[in-house]
Amino acid sequence: MVDVGDKDVTDREAIARGSIAMSATARKLIKGGNNKKGDPIQAARLAGIMAAKKTSELIPLCHPLTLSHVSVDLTPTRSGYAIESRVRISGKTGVEMEALTAVAVAALTLYDMVKAVDKAMVIGDIELVEKKGGRSGHYRKSKV
Repeated sequence: MVDVGDKDVTDREAIARGSIAMSATARKLIKGGNNKKGDPIQAARLAGIMAAKKTSELIPLCHPLTLSHVSVDLTPTRSGYAIESRVRISGKTGVEMEALTAVAVAALTLYDMVKAVDKAMVIGDIELVEKKGGRSGHYRKSKV
């Protein structure tokens, strides 16, 4: 584990995004609110938030952190859902892994909630799009 003892406490934020592509049948099931397992969007949002808080238990050598904010938003697209996580802390280490983990687990939860109608869903494009704070400063992914 990296020693962060000498680092300054700064406000830090990370934003990650990803996506899940699915069939029209799966999208209809989610939108219709008739899923036997409950509301897939709310379950995925909650799972993403919980995952961000548990990142150090999932990723080896990741520091356990007391997060000040975690949000996970799922937005319908033509082919499925876009997922975005925003994580903040005032601390000695960044929250990129927490934001990425939130997106990944939200996508996996959405998959689990509707896999009965679509096992061919594709989770992808999970990436850090922005981070602020810390020694390395501000990073924003450039558009390609």
